[in-house]
Amino acid sequence: MQMIDIEQLPGGVSPPPVRVGNAGIDEEAIALEMQYHPAETAGEAQLQAARALVVKELLRQRAIELGLLSAQGQTEAQEDAAIAALLEQELVVPEPEDADCRRFFDTHRERFSEPSQLRVRHILLAAAPDDSQGRDEGCQLGEKLIKELTAIPERFTEFAQHHSACPSKEMGGDLGWLVSGQTVPELDRALQHLPEGLHERPLASRYGWHVVSIDVRREGRALPFEQVVDRVRHSLREQATRRALRHYLLALESEIGVEGIVLDDDAGGSLMQ
Repeated sequence: MQMIDIEQLPGGVSPPPVRVGNAGIDEEAIALEMQYHPAETAGEAQLQAARALVVKELLRQRAIELGLLSAQGQTEAQEDAAIAALLEQELVVPEPEDADCRRFFDTHRERFSEPSQLRVRHILLAAAPDDSQGRDEGCQLGEKLIKELTAIPERFTEFAQHHSACPSKEMGGDLGWLVSGQTVPELDRALQHLPEGLHERPLASRYGWHVVSIDVRREGRALPFEQVVDRVRHSLREQATRRALRHYLLALESEIGVEGIVLDDDAGGSLMQ
């Protein structure tokens, strides 16, 4: 999606209005939606929020057109139910063939292995996504703590108890054994690729910056196809659903008309989360 970032506009210049057909999506609605789309910057959160509202409005208008939803006085739950019925009716998602499942497994074996286990300690330097000053200060403090910990690793517990905004500070920052999916996605992705030891720079998440030490890493083991075939099929079905939803939304965009935003290749991604 492309959308002018308010933060990048010259003083006094407003962003272009966002419209779906004859319905406008105002800045207040986008601001309220931003809380559900944490991101590194306010501009990125604004972009994600606007995209989600445009997608929902496209589907709402299509549901009204097909008689699945009344144009007046619907609750959010009723709108969600109508949109679910709409997608069930109009979205065509082919079922993965056995040969496709085997091929996908053979080329993505690492995705279907037993998960690696990590014994992790961290220090959370809290800062909200839209607090640019707080995030800058948190990053600088994180770099300072890492420099000191590189020289004196034994101070990790002390620093965690003094600086961390996470309840784990009472245990010296110890998060215990973690597997993929147990932390926020942006931190989880980084942890899976780190070696043992103190990481050389702070890691960013929606909650701020993390000084991270991986004390032990236990690598996972490969699993046979027969044991994970249902997971493989689910992954392929999810990919097919994303493609079908993208094409469907782009068709609705062309038919109904959208101003202020152009849907990108991940159109409808918020619906899949």
